[in-house]
Amino acid sequence: MSNRSKPDFYTQKAKKEGYMARSVYKLEEIQNKTKLIKPGDTVLDIGASPGSWTQYCLKLIKGKGCVVGADLKPLGNFKAKGTLHFIQGDVFSGEVRGSLSQWGPFDVIVSDAAPSTTGNRLIDTRRSYNLIEQILDFALEWLKPGGNFTVKVFQGGDETEIFDRMRGEFSQVKKLKPKAVRKESFEYYLIGLGRLQQDREQNP
Repeated sequence: MSNRSKPDFYTQKAKKEGYMARSVYKLEEIQNKTKLIKPGDTVLDIGASPGSWTQYCLKLIKGKGCVVGADLKPLGNFKAKGTLHFIQGDVFSGEVRGSLSQWGPFDVIVSDAAPSTTGNRLIDTRRSYNLIEQILDFALEWLKPGGNFTVKVFQGGDETEIFDRMRGEFSQVKKLKPKAVRKESFEYYLIGLGRLQQDREQNP
């Protein structure tokens, strides 16, 4: 049995507390350190399945806003407390974008999404970078001014370009590797706080 398949502390804690996956504790640490989400926010969770981040976002908005989840896969079976809308499909497709327009723009966009892997780190790192770039493009289009954003990235060199780009789009940009990330993992999270108002249309 590999270390990844063993039920570690966070896996057992998630099961005990009713969360769909151990990854919820990554978002919990991000929230505790950055106050990413506030009660009443409208939150979009990109790559929501199986749903632990969605569950935690619902807890944070305290029944005053809504959480919208989108994923190619269905959400796990959990009882939603608060207003939840889920769209199964490709968040970058025109069809899903059309559905999202009834709730967006958003106060917060979060993503713990990762591409399917091949086992070749060079290929997997490039796939990850391309996905992160798409998610960032999407977030910059759909976030309200002042909105917050977090996305999972993998160490590989190119992620510095994402970080530098985010610095021009948010008031603050932070890097964080939560304690719940497995020791052998290369993943960490970029956090953008305070989406800057863009005046390019008024000042070409």
